[in-house]
Amino acid sequence: MNILRWLLSSQLKPSHKQNKNSGFTLIELLVAMLIAFLVITPLLSFMISILNTDSQEQAKANSEQEIKSALDYITRDLQQAIYIYDATGIACLSGTVDTNTCPSASGNQLYSPTTDKVPVLVFWKREFSKEAVQSTNTAGVVQKDDSFVYSLVAYYLIKETNPTNWSQAARIARWEIKDGIINSGGSTCTGFTEKYSLCPDKGFKAFDLSQKGVTLQAKMNSWIGGGTYNQVPVVLVDFIDQTTIAQGAPATATCSTNFSQVPTAATIVRSGFYACVNSVSLNNRSAAEVYLRGNAQARLIQDETKVRYAQIRSSYFPSANIKVQGSSFIFTK
Repeated sequence: MNILRWLLSSQLKPSHKQNKNSGFTLIELLVAMLIAFLVITPLLSFMISILNTDSQEQAKANSEQEIKSALDYITRDLQQAIYIYDATGIACLSGTVDTNTCPSASGNQLYSPTTDKVPVLVFWKREFSKEAVQSTNTAGVVQKDDSFVYSLVAYYLIKETNPTNWSQAARIARWEIKDGIINSGGSTCTGFTEKYSLCPDKGFKAFDLSQKGVTLQAKMNSWIGGGTYNQVPVVLVDFIDQTTIAQGAPATATCSTNFSQVPTAATIVRSGFYACVNSVSLNNRSAAEVYLRGNAQARLIQDETKVRYAQIRSSYFPSANIKVQGSSFIFTK
């Protein structure tokens, strides 16, 4: 019996001692939580700051890259230009001036230019169409030859009040109507009497240089399209600065001698995309100076009033410009 009591007492004593020394008191837990809060909170703030900075820098980098790519695309397009319209020419095609300035023009000849869709670059270009013309030689073998077509191209700066699928900034869209390849052995296209191997776009009509005693600019400004178009502008790049000069955007650059600004300089002009154009230079070629400015803030904030240009946030508005001369020209008497 004594042995049993001794065994029980010897087994229970360590257990009581262990239970007495295990766990933390409430005060110890509160102190540990306070220390953890003081250590973790600055680390979380530091981590959030790093993530925000990274997203901001990524937005800036994306805008810079897209601005450069868009300018490269426009440059390659303009290098094929044979005639670039200045502000007066665009006004004639848009039907926004009186008939004394553009006597042959009649209403809008472009794709629905409105205050929210402003045409900035409008030009005719000549481009090669690979293997467009087919013919059969004496041996009965079908041969394909390259040809070229004329097309009218327009770049718009679009800023809608409540865009649904685009940013709160502005965007650049490209619109084009192209001629076809006439081929007596081809097929008849809807709306055209000639036969084509490649049909013209709906509404296309070539410019007319047959007028006598009229300047080249007057001839090109009097162009009238062939009717309703089914081509719509295709967006080239989004997140273009939408800020007007009146809202604090930088003033547009002074155009070079013999160049005129498009659209015409005014406080209501959005200077995120504009050009200086010389339709007919001394060597009879057209040239343009193109200016672009992006808006990286619009990638981070979905509020148009909070993503306008400001000098203190100029790093969010990357800009680029280039001067391009058309590779060909129109000869007319």
